[in-house]
Amino acid sequence: MDAEGAFEKIVTGIHVITVKAGDKVNGMAAAWVTRVSHSPPLVMVSVAHTRFTHNLIQQAGSFCVNILAEGQDDLVTRFGFKTGKSTDKFDGLPYGTGETGSPILDGTAGYLDCKLISSHEAGDHTIFVGEVVDAKAYDKNPMSHGG
Repeated sequence: MDAEGAFEKIVTGIHVITVKAGDKVNGMAAAWVTRVSHSPPLVMVSVAHTRFTHNLIQQAGSFCVNILAEGQDDLVTRFGFKTGKSTDKFDGLPYGTGETGSPILDGTAGYLDCKLISSHEAGDHTIFVGEVVDAKAYDKNPMSHGG
């Protein structure tokens, strides 16, 4: 069985999942994001149990999906290769905040600011389902890659 080979054929967007819990802000690069409902508008993100962002989402009860635009490779590097446990990934990076208080990154293709409504264990990840409470789309092409 070549599951990994088949998984690599699934084209997904590249996102940065951001969260603010108390005075801590953090974000992580993620590809496992999808819409799950039209009404109400729901989105799910799959986050490994070991990621620092995982516990922050549970504490905050919210998160924001920042949909990266083509050419934002620097954000993939910033949010994908270091842990927020020991690194301030937002140091020197301009950002706004959404209705939930989660960071909204500048220059993206769009964002979905979400309140957490449920979570589901799925192997070594947790699927967090959020209801979109604020969103915006910009006139930019989203970044994508194979799974």
